[in-house]
Order: sequence, then C-alpha cells, then structure tokens
Amino acid sequence: MGNRVSLFVTCMVDQLFPKVGMAMADVLERLGYGIDFPEEQTCCGQPAYNSGYRAEARTVARHFLKTFEASQTIVVPSGSCTAMVTHHFKELFQKEPETLALVHAMEKKVYEFATFLTDVAGVEDVGARMEDVVTFHDGCHALRELGIQSAPRRLLAHVKGLELREMIPAEECCGFGGTFAVKFAELSGAMARTKIEAIVGTGAHTVVSLDPSCLMQIQGALSRAGLNVRTMHLAEVLASR
Repeated sequence: MGNRVSLFVTCMVDQLFPKVGMAMADVLERLGYGIDFPEEQTCCGQPAYNSGYRAEARTVARHFLKTFEASQTIVVPSGSCTAMVTHHFKELFQKEPETLALVHAMEKKVYEFATFLTDVAGVEDVGARMEDVVTFHDGCHALRELGIQSAPRRLLAHVKGLELREMIPAEECCGFGGTFAVKFAELSGAMARTKIEAIVGTGAHTVVSLDPSCLMQIQGALSRAGLNVRTMHLAEVLASR
C-alpha cells in the first residue's frame, strides 16, 4: 500500500498499555503501512475537558493540532480520544476562526483503529490467529459518538480459531467515563459489577474492547471479583499469530 500513517497512542496507552501501541503498529506494518510517531505528542485534552477545565483543554488541544498538523492520516487505539478530536475540539475553538479551520481539517484525518482498518485500509482479515472464546465490550464513545459497532466485530470474525460470544446486554457502559470513575466511585463500581455479570454470562475467557480505559476499569472489576478472565485490546488480538 505504501502509505504512511501517524500514530497517536494516547495517555492510557503511553502510560499503562504500551503493548497496545506496539500491537497497533505491528498490524499496520503487516498491511504495508509506514509508521510515523510524532514524539512531541502528549494528550488530547479529554480529562481536562470532561472536568470543565476548558482553558487547560484548549492548551493541550492546540499542542495536538500543532504536533499532527503535517500528518496525512492519524490512527488512534481509542474511541474516546478519537471522539475528543473529531467531536469536541470544535467546541473548544468556537471563538477562534483560524484554529477552528485547523480543527475541521484535522477531523477528516483522525481514525479510530478498527474503523481505519475496515474503511480506509479496506481489510477485515489481517491474518490473525487466536484460539479463544471472547466477548466484545462496546465503549460508550466509540459506539455513541462515533457509531462504531460492526467494524470490530467483522475484524474479530476473521480471526482464525476465535469464537465471539455477545454479552446481553452488550452496550451497557463499564462505568469508567474518564473522570466519572473518580468523582462517582460507588456508582462507577456498581456499573462495573453489572458489566462483569454480563461478561461471565457469556462464558468467554477474554474481554476485547477498542478502549484501554474501559479495559482498565473492567480488568479491575474482574480482579476484585477473583475471576479468571483477561482483557485485551482489539489491536493485541489482531496482532496475534
């Protein structure tokens, strides 16, 4: 394919899930993409934005725009960070026409990882193999803000040896919600426990999601419940051979 893509690995991946970033790069390279990793990248500004710190969020968002301005395509292993750039940056810069123009140009270049594979690279089978029974968790931002539902499932359907069992209900929030989990810990914990019941009901050994933050929340709840179920990002599944 010969194209180059820039990776925005997000704070969560950088600090807690570096394997996810490496798995994403591995899958993209296997498909023939050259990888750029702008080293100046930091955060998309979502934690500040969600907490009502608009000025601080603007500072971080400005840095993001500057860092990725020259990139042709930006691939992100997170629905929530993708949604922040494509849906909420414009809210931050309503009163700055020049910056808003940069935001609208950026919106067209930023893709969540699964959607990039199916819609841009045009692939559903990346040659992955993983003998496992998995269930898929729809992260709220990916599902509700970006409308991502079928892409990850189509990719999982082509992983050799993998059986996907859907949760009932599949679309319930895990309770993380960025800073929500910190501000409303009890409510967040209750939501996580409901999610765990749905996961256990499938009999799956692994929970897969597009969002590292959801996986962190779910992994914590699974560990506290003493359940032997692991969590994996979609990129890690697709990088398995």
